[in-house]
Amino acid sequence: MKVDRRGLLALAASAMAAPAFIGRARATDAGAPVLTAVDRFARLPAAASCLVVAGTPANPLWQAAHDPALRLFIGSAFRPSFWQFLRQVEVGRLSEDRQMAIDDAVRSPVSPVFQNLTGTTTARSVLEAMITHSDNTATDMAMGAAGPNEIRALIAEAGLSHTQIPDSTRMLTAYLAGAPEGGDVGWDGIQKLLKGDGPSRLALNDKVTIASTAADMVHWYQQALAGGFFQKPETLVEFKRIQAMADAIVLVVPQDIVAYAKGGSIDWNDFHCLCLAGQMIAGAIPVTFYTAINWTGPAEGVADMRQSFLVAVSNILREAARAVG
Repeated sequence: MKVDRRGLLALAASAMAAPAFIGRARATDAGAPVLTAVDRFARLPAAASCLVVAGTPANPLWQAAHDPALRLFIGSAFRPSFWQFLRQVEVGRLSEDRQMAIDDAVRSPVSPVFQNLTGTTTARSVLEAMITHSDNTATDMAMGAAGPNEIRALIAEAGLSHTQIPDSTRMLTAYLAGAPEGGDVGWDGIQKLLKGDGPSRLALNDKVTIASTAADMVHWYQQALAGGFFQKPETLVEFKRIQAMADAIVLVVPQDIVAYAKGGSIDWNDFHCLCLAGQMIAGAIPVTFYTAINWTGPAEGVADMRQSFLVAVSNILREAARAVG
């Protein structure tokens, strides 16, 4: 999810807003280059969290981390509606071939695929748009079909005790823009809120947000990519096919290495988030990772911070691949 609204609220200084260098990068038998790359990531002028784990829970090799318990806003790096939708396909409640309506009833800001479209498309295309291009309308369509309560039940089943999602990206945007909690103001209402000068809320909050920790997200991807949430092998194949389509992968994962991941971001007033989580297969060994930063600052600095983030994450994944290769 990437939403841009500026000038409405200056965020107060906090642990999420100021540079945070909590602890040092740590690893066991990962090698100095991985430690150095994680340490450089931790030195970005932001609240930063990182966790890289080589191997599986049953056969761990090493891990490197910086503040993996830090709760941060992660945006669309976490799309549990994708998992829950496929689980319901397995039991026949949903189908990837079903036609789903695209209209103002489901439209959400920042939808590079569906924003200006009205009509129907297959659920398969909805899932692909959600993962490949972080389309928020597609996300809300999948969430509505799978059910927010069912998605939260999956999160609880996975043991993600520090992870929080909204009922929809549109409701999240409305809440941040000042609407009451739990209300859907509709597409017209969202337009008015985003153009207005009313009060707004912090993106990272305890009510309506998308937040998690490195420990939760690495645990999540380890389970999901091992097929832990699916009953049928073909469901895992379809899950991996779509998860491998995320456009952020080619920006940071070493060339010719298979990866399943998802990036996320937000620009809300002066608050910004960049996040990438997933797993790559290096030398037949899974390397599961999470990297995220939250910071406050002017819009003019976002492009430079984004480039610094991508370079730092690329270095971590390159050295991690070498360490297991």
